[in-house]
Amino acid sequence: MPRLPRFVIPGQPQHVIQRGNNRQDIFRADADYHFYLEKLAEAANKHQCDVHAYVLMTNHVHLLATPRQDNSIAKMMQSEGRYYVQYFNRCYRRTGTLWEGRYKATLIDTEQYLLTCMRYIELNPVRANMADHPSEYPWSSYGYNGMGESDALVTPHREYRRLGAKGAERQAAYRQLFRVHISERTLAEIREATNKAWVLGSDRFKQRMQKHLGRAVESAGHGGDRKSEAYRRINHNPVSGF
Repeated sequence: MPRLPRFVIPGQPQHVIQRGNNRQDIFRADADYHFYLEKLAEAANKHQCDVHAYVLMTNHVHLLATPRQDNSIAKMMQSEGRYYVQYFNRCYRRTGTLWEGRYKATLIDTEQYLLTCMRYIELNPVRANMADHPSEYPWSSYGYNGMGESDALVTPHREYRRLGAKGAERQAAYRQLFRVHISERTLAEIREATNKAWVLGSDRFKQRMQKHLGRAVESAGHGGDRKSEAYRRINHNPVSGF
């Protein structure tokens, strides 16, 4: 059965995940992270893709990016991936694939989920017990979004720009967002949508995307019985946590 094409709408952000094959490490030294970021910035610029947030973990990568053309993200990932595999195989005297199949991606409801998804991405090292705070982890966009550090890869999204009139105001407001934990329910929604390549957003957003794309954008059984006592209990009492 042929694979369905990914959901793509120019101007609509996507959460992208690329994993190492068999969950093997794809970064082993600082030079690896630097090379990946350099090639990703070049590919994003060449293929007209705006990257708003990212984190490079030892065996996978998260990106939040907005394509300006239908194939912007696909071409960006293909270009960066080709350069990086050649580099990695040469450095570590290996052959064969590095990635676990195709990258995964989901469309993001900008108004409801964009800033939450940015936090989700930059909090990955905290959830993995690799840092106590995202500011302690060097391989993410938090340095730019939260601290005002220079980063050639990051293009601020308009939702981020709305946090303040000037850079320092935006950064301070963005740091405040991290004082509030992301609920377990929201974490689960982000993971499920991305891993299954569905759309992440409100019911209204999903209906609009389904009409625009002409395809189902979530599982037919998604959400369960909204009248059941169990559903009301879960959704009215979310558990907080990173």
